[in-house]
Amino acid sequence: MDGTPIPVLTVQTAPYEDQRPTGGGGLRRPTGLFESQRNYLPNFVQSLLSSISMQPTHVCIFLCKRIGSIQGLYNFYPIHIYLYVCVCLLIFKSLIGRLVIGQNGILSTPAVSCIIRKIKAAGGIILTASHSPGGPGGEFGVKFEVANGGPAPDIVSDKIYQISKTLEEYAICPDLRVDLSRLGRQEFDLENKFKPFRVEIVDSVDIYLNLLRSIFDFNAIRNLLTGPNQIKIRIDAMNGVMGPYVRRILCDELGAPANSAINCIPLEDFGGQPPDPNLMYATALLEAMRGGEYGFGAAFDADGDRYMILGQNGFFVNASDSLAIIAANLSCIPYFCQMGVRGFGRSMPTSTALDKVAKVMKVPVYETPTGWRYFSNLMDSGRCSLCGEESFGTGSDHLREKDGLWAVLVWLSILAARKQSVEEIVRDHWTKFGRHYYCRFDYEALEPRTAYFIMRDLETLITDKSFSHQQFAVGNNIYSVERTDSFEYIDPVDGTVTKRQGLRIIFSDASRLIFRMSASSHVRATLRIYAESYEKDPSQHNKEPQAVLSPLIAIALKISQIHERTGRKGPTVIT
Repeated sequence: MDGTPIPVLTVQTAPYEDQRPTGGGGLRRPTGLFESQRNYLPNFVQSLLSSISMQPTHVCIFLCKRIGSIQGLYNFYPIHIYLYVCVCLLIFKSLIGRLVIGQNGILSTPAVSCIIRKIKAAGGIILTASHSPGGPGGEFGVKFEVANGGPAPDIVSDKIYQISKTLEEYAICPDLRVDLSRLGRQEFDLENKFKPFRVEIVDSVDIYLNLLRSIFDFNAIRNLLTGPNQIKIRIDAMNGVMGPYVRRILCDELGAPANSAINCIPLEDFGGQPPDPNLMYATALLEAMRGGEYGFGAAFDADGDRYMILGQNGFFVNASDSLAIIAANLSCIPYFCQMGVRGFGRSMPTSTALDKVAKVMKVPVYETPTGWRYFSNLMDSGRCSLCGEESFGTGSDHLREKDGLWAVLVWLSILAARKQSVEEIVRDHWTKFGRHYYCRFDYEALEPRTAYFIMRDLETLITDKSFSHQQFAVGNNIYSVERTDSFEYIDPVDGTVTKRQGLRIIFSDASRLIFRMSASSHVRATLRIYAESYEKDPSQHNKEPQAVLSPLIAIALKISQIHERTGRKGPTVIT
């Protein structure tokens, strides 16, 4: 610190009407909108921070993660905006504040959750494009984690939005300069503040790694990767935030060769590809696995909370099956042997494969809307030990976020304990519990009004009494409607009711069709169709999912008229 206090400024601004968080306190928009709209980013930061209720004695700690810059590559501008506004708001509230930031502005979403819980922070701010394309032509986003380390609940999101609509000014400290590359404490003498303001730069991996050491048998995993019967692995960080974690944990700590890890340099535009771990975008990993050289493969999204698992020869494990298989093999993980298993959670569109495991294990299953914040409430109340979503997110009560690397380490632990290949483990699971054929069809970038009216008319159709017990004949298949609804969730913890979370058609053979609007973007809409069909007979487990599900998809297309009403010939993405 030098002798001159850093000035604090108050900037007059005008509110924006479109800063409603889309869930979990998150706001994701096209990068160009943040660049072109005056004060768009600081407005939202001010609204977010103003929503936090703290006493003057509280220490306020925020953690920022840089992925998806809004001012070109390798530019720390977004983080500095957050620093300036965070600091000034803390001053104006007369709080004894400090900020905690990952080195070079990088922290994975699970690491943010971990650090918040470890140091009892007031909350965390994450700068992320999630699994969307980043960079100047892509998207940029903001996400808020509350004190339990999980996404902000709806009541907090609503408060942020209400504040954003009436905001008239924000505080900023434009001359504050923080060295994000230097570990340790940095103190600043700020105007109108008696005590120095503290910014602490922490190692991005250390605290999270220590947590993982307490959960898993690292010796068993290390022996799997380096012992006499070792398997070769291939891990794709997709140029997101996970590169440092993959190299430090899987390579340095657990012994995987350095060349096991690919695309480990974090890039703001993710190398020009969507950092979405699925068969459409993780093509480099898929091709490598198809060659047969590697026994295990995994990919992560940009902020490390989603993952994909592949076996030798490119054998694909869908997210719903992965969740169920993890549930059935929790005895391979020391953490669960010690803590026990209280219950499972899954989002409504996720296949019911988890339910079959829960029935055998005699534990409850909680079916929630899409969004990790619903699981956080269940875990905080001690009801849920493991949860997951069909969008490649899985986690447990060790954190309040989905955790891609945790899921990969669970899979490696299962491989080490069972001494089988990925494909053998999956097929054994199908034999015991049956196979749930499952697909998701995404219709992206739809005109919002068109998507809204498709869903409105579909809801009117399927909830009419005449639709009940209707039969659909497709080829040699006959599907009888057993029940339909617009999914509604009553939180067993606090009684909160969440309505209109997707349309369900459940048939008499337990097949399901689900229609749901995605709330990830405010500019264009995404309509998703999910199809699920259960098969108990092992002799019928070797079919292609899309072939098995084609009659259900035909029904979905017929009743929704989505192709006719959008002019589309098919979905944008199939997973």
